[in-house]
Amino acid sequence: MATSFGSEFAATMGTATYVDGAWTSSVLDRTGPLTLSPAAHALHYGSSCFEGLKAHKGVDGVVRIFRLDAHVARMRRSAEMLYLPVPPTEQLTALITDVVAANLAEAPDAPGALYLRPVLLGTEPNIGAAARPSETALLYVLASPVGDYFDSSRTLTVAVETELPRTTPQFGEIKTGANYAMALGVTRRAMAEHDADQVLFAPGGEIQETGAANFLMIDGDTVVTRALDTSFLHGITRDSVLRLARSEGLEVEERTLTVDELAGCVDTAEAVLAGTAAVLAPVGHLVIDGKSVQVRDGQMGPHTAHLRETLLAIQRGQAEDPFGWTTVVEG
Repeated sequence: MATSFGSEFAATMGTATYVDGAWTSSVLDRTGPLTLSPAAHALHYGSSCFEGLKAHKGVDGVVRIFRLDAHVARMRRSAEMLYLPVPPTEQLTALITDVVAANLAEAPDAPGALYLRPVLLGTEPNIGAAARPSETALLYVLASPVGDYFDSSRTLTVAVETELPRTTPQFGEIKTGANYAMALGVTRRAMAEHDADQVLFAPGGEIQETGAANFLMIDGDTVVTRALDTSFLHGITRDSVLRLARSEGLEVEERTLTVDELAGCVDTAEAVLAGTAAVLAPVGHLVIDGKSVQVRDGQMGPHTAHLRETLLAIQRGQAEDPFGWTTVVEG
């Protein structure tokens, strides 16, 4: 298993290209360097998007992809918003599944997983095409055996940023590299100054998300998170947790959550990050206005622990999948 999340890759990747107005057949090949023109549209004008999802090996030895259809739909939405050629649902679904099938032997046992990274690049070699979309594209899928993104033996420290947004509002829901680049400087400063793991972006005092995950507050039996809008990523783990919470009898409120409200609840409420890589990661301390504030007792809260274990049990085939979220992959 990889010692650093996403730094080792499985032997087989999959590719397809868009040329002359149509997608070519998908191909599986050995994972390796890509051939790309130095004038490729993506390198100059940011015409690229990606997804991140996981295939989990269960205790029964069966590998299951989690929320495949939702990730395919979100990637197609990202492509549409970036005016990239949109991969057909059937082809993208099959390509991801085929890559998993080809790398079944490299899917690690729990708590590891096979992380999947579909990527779409505008490849037209034309540096004069800043004002129009790329007419050619490359789609590829990488697989990476991974462990935990965050150290699961401890809770996280999250610094709150109340001035800068994570990204531009109209592109917040797109999974594109520029969004992560915009958050990098703020996150690096918070790491250096406060030993923070992540930054919670809350421009104007209204909480959006962190640089790597959505944010949830669990106050009593109520889960509170920002309502969906174009300013932040519509997390599939977020959606899964909210649906699980409702099925468990918890109340869910999708609404504006302010830093002041969060700060007023830290003695009793649980603070959580939700994402494909993070799963459900508990926040033990918040840094607000430069001061560290402990969340509850600084440990994972009971609702967070229960929802996390319930979600993982479904992903790993240890519990029933009442939502139809998992796709079994056979060799």
